[in-house]
Amino acid sequence: MRAVAYLRVSSTSQIDGYSLDAQERLFMESCRNHGWESVRVYREEGRSAHSDSVNKRPEMRQLLRDAVKGDFDLVVVHTLDRWARNVEVLIRTIKQLKEQGVQLQSITESLDDSNPQGRLLLQVLGSFAEFSSDMLAEHVKKGLKERAIQGKRVGGIPFGYHSCWTKEHGEKKLICDPEHPGGIHLVMKEAQAIREIFRRYAAGNVSCGELASWLNGLGFRTRNTKKLPDDRGVLSQAARLFTAHGVADLLKNRFFAGLVSYKAEYFQGQHEALVSQEVFDMAQDALRKNNGRSSTISSRPTRQYLLKGIIRCAHCMMPMWAQTYTSGHGYYREHRNSRSHGPCPAVSGSIPCDVADQQVSKLVTAIELGPRWMEEVMAIVAVKDQVGDVKQQRKLVIEKLHRLAQTYVDGHYPEDQYRQGKRRLELELESLVVPEVSAAEEAGRLLSDLPALWQEANLEERRELLVGMLDAVYVETKEFKQVVAIQPKPAFAPVFQVVTAREGSGVVLIKESPQTSFESGETDLCSWWRRGRVELPVQKAP
Repeated sequence: MRAVAYLRVSSTSQIDGYSLDAQERLFMESCRNHGWESVRVYREEGRSAHSDSVNKRPEMRQLLRDAVKGDFDLVVVHTLDRWARNVEVLIRTIKQLKEQGVQLQSITESLDDSNPQGRLLLQVLGSFAEFSSDMLAEHVKKGLKERAIQGKRVGGIPFGYHSCWTKEHGEKKLICDPEHPGGIHLVMKEAQAIREIFRRYAAGNVSCGELASWLNGLGFRTRNTKKLPDDRGVLSQAARLFTAHGVADLLKNRFFAGLVSYKAEYFQGQHEALVSQEVFDMAQDALRKNNGRSSTISSRPTRQYLLKGIIRCAHCMMPMWAQTYTSGHGYYREHRNSRSHGPCPAVSGSIPCDVADQQVSKLVTAIELGPRWMEEVMAIVAVKDQVGDVKQQRKLVIEKLHRLAQTYVDGHYPEDQYRQGKRRLELELESLVVPEVSAAEEAGRLLSDLPALWQEANLEERRELLVGMLDAVYVETKEFKQVVAIQPKPAFAPVFQVVTAREGSGVVLIKESPQTSFESGETDLCSWWRRGRVELPVQKAP
């Protein structure tokens, strides 16, 4: 009788141990004792038998294909749970073997499926194996979560760190004296590289692709643990060059900010953090802002959106996403996964791209500068009283930030409200600047030509004009479904204070609006717009 062995271990940590070799020795011994002809050994390394998908077990898949060819008459396993711990898989695969005239036999259980009693026992034992596997999985889950709660890593060790333990001849051995917190220590050159890529990316002047090239140029490679095809298509396990996607994954890893995770829950880790939470959050904001901008990442041409990168929600002030559906209709969406500063009243709100684009286009083409615009701008940027007023306002905002932080530390503010208030004050502080006269003059000349440039420009060119001129376009998607304000770049702020709207355009420019305290918790759309912003008229949808 022609026999084959199916050997399996469920984790990569067992591959180099004695388990697979021991199973093979028992198979060869059984072949000698029973007079079987040993045809082949199928070695399934690091695969779970609990899955109901045979596709996840390539050696079993190959064995079943070879059975159809008639290459053997008998499949021998060490124990039944080496073949399957899932009753459905067990019954289905035994049926497939039976259809080809192939028997399944277990060495340890001393039974086969050649008679009704053996088939019944196989199913009973398979049920016990599945129950045992389920219980083991539950205990493992509890153990892993408890490990995360204690601040210890769950899963692989990321780039920048190394385990304080190694394994020799199947036994764990401590290589650090004493063991570092969490059982891992820094790899200094890698750790410095991680800090540097976070610093550079958070600053907003470098892409993930450029950071990948920088890492590769320094000789760094990924911590690859999976077998991947090389340039010849051969599967191999080796370190790889960093890619833009790989760098983005590093930037998203909260482990570098001192956290460990299990099943989407995060806990304070024992290990040494490489970046502060503030720097990590800045990197996430930059990732969200730059998401989808690179034309080199996608094989398809990048869709063009007029307000991509500058459109923001008027409630939470976070970036909105541009999305086109299969119907061809495009929308700017408030996306809850893009926020890091608490809940938004307009969660998942949207506005059609063409509606928001037309409103901004209407505003741009309505802008006019009077004959004495330069004198008016000069008066704004050069008058000492104006400079002093801005400095005083900055001082007041900074004091508000300090008070808000102290209130939060004292436990009088929930974290999400603190983050929202802090973000609003930071945006206000950014707007309180007095640009140089030359910059304002250049901005004014661009605005004076803007309506004509706009009419001649294509979509991409119009977006470049807006990005160079505006920091943000704010839209309200909960009630009004329209653009409610724009935030010019600092150099354009004084110019926007002197612009007027072309008569008959239907656009009304509001230079200032009521100012209320951030600490009051007001959420009215117009309550926090400050000097340097321009509002569009707001009318409720019918």
